Amino acid sequence: MLTKYWQQFKSGTDIRGCASEGVPNEKVNLTDDNVRRMTEGFVLWLAAHEKKEVSALTVAVGHDPRISAERLRADVVQALKGGGVHVLDCGLSSTPAMFMVTQDTPCDGSVQITASHHPFNRNGLKFFTRAGGLDGPDIEAILQHAQDGDRPATKTGSVEKINYMERYCARLREMIKKGVGAEDYEHPLKSFHIVVDAGNGAGGFYAKDVLAPLGADTSGSQFLEPDGRFPNHIPNPENETAMKSVCSAVVKAGADLGVIFDTDVDRGGAVDAKGNEINRNRLIAVASAIALEGCQGGTIVTDSITSTGLKEYIENTLGGCHHRFKRGYRNVINEAVRLNSEGIECPLAIETSGHAAMKENYFLDDGAYLDTKIIIESAKLRRQGKTLDDLLKPLKEPADAKELRFPIFAEDFRTCGNKIISELTDYAGEQAGWTVAPDNYEGIRVSLDEPHGNGWFLLRLSVHDPIMPLNVESDSKGGVETILKELAPFFGRCRNRLDLSPLSA
Repeated sequence: MLTKYWQQFKSGTDIRGCASEGVPNEKVNLTDDNVRRMTEGFVLWLAAHEKKEVSALTVAVGHDPRISAERLRADVVQALKGGGVHVLDCGLSSTPAMFMVTQDTPCDGSVQITASHHPFNRNGLKFFTRAGGLDGPDIEAILQHAQDGDRPATKTGSVEKINYMERYCARLREMIKKGVGAEDYEHPLKSFHIVVDAGNGAGGFYAKDVLAPLGADTSGSQFLEPDGRFPNHIPNPENETAMKSVCSAVVKAGADLGVIFDTDVDRGGAVDAKGNEINRNRLIAVASAIALEGCQGGTIVTDSITSTGLKEYIENTLGGCHHRFKRGYRNVINEAVRLNSEGIECPLAIETSGHAAMKENYFLDDGAYLDTKIIIESAKLRRQGKTLDDLLKPLKEPADAKELRFPIFAEDFRTCGNKIISELTDYAGEQAGWTVAPDNYEGIRVSLDEPHGNGWFLLRLSVHDPIMPLNVESDSKGGVETILKELAPFFGRCRNRLDLSPLSA
């Protein structure tokens, strides 16, 4: 069993912690010794998984541009080399590229040093094999090795520097050439103006090494240079400031399209020519339209907080099936893989955060791949005199929406949260105009008729934190407040268990 100390590093399917000073009350716990021990734990896990001697392994290492990246990279390489591993040092890389390197080179696994969109002082380790990213139990096994001090026998490995990002970019360029099928095959994006916002993360390559060589005008692109302190905005397509920034840049440049990435490029978002976000439900709608081309009746797996209008769009407009599942990108991906294994054709798993994984791409959540597919679709629509806006016209969007996050007081927050969900389920069954959704995979989702708010709410437990998020949407202006008033008597029962201050914020 992991102690509380080592358990703190497990963040779903990643290892994360504090790697740099600079934030009050956050002490560095990703020390050199801890990172080396975690890497040695991965080596032992990988050797067992691949049924190889440690000294026969080849492992690729990449990183995002965080200020702690070089220190952690040195720790990881030292630990790998010290066990006799042959190391492919990939340098600055996107997370999806660090999976693809396992497909395109003779390596057994890879380590990406990243903490996604988290603040500059955070960092972490993400692991891949040829089969994909590791799951939660695998991370626990790695941390158990680290906790127990398990180490491979001391040997001397080797380090080889490679530029895998060059091959990764070439693959994306070839996708666009084939997908657009322009008369000028080598320059399919000629006269197409696309703004890229990399947020000073690892995604600047997309403008310079993918779009520009294909003839795209990328003027107006911003924050392409890597800067681990992220001085302009958080690299996160879910962040309001980040999205406002890229929307403004697209309008200012008079561009046809904008794309934005998170720090390590496993998530993406887009902006249309009018400066409107293609994000969350709109992003899922576009991705679903693309994924269901040639897959009539296919199933789209999403997380639990998608809108009623999106379900109608996927099923009534696109002719697909919407499978609303749990929050957590790995949960969504694993569910899509499960459905396919049972013979249910599922071409796409996508979370409202921007994590999107397509069956055709190993069910890898890759923001650059998603945005590449959107660019191809945009180019094809333009030949028909249409835009993404035409594609999205049938999508019914909520008139009112809000998310509130209630901290849980109890130390055993999962037990407390599940009890509240159980109580709310019973309460909902007694309320006039309320209908509990039949497909609840997490928390409780309830639809309310027009007199009671004309919308829905979902109360659930956070994937990792002692928090209960409440998502509320309505098809009527002011409907969210009506729904919250409907919920007020129930939340009055939870004052000693939840911090309800968000209700009055």
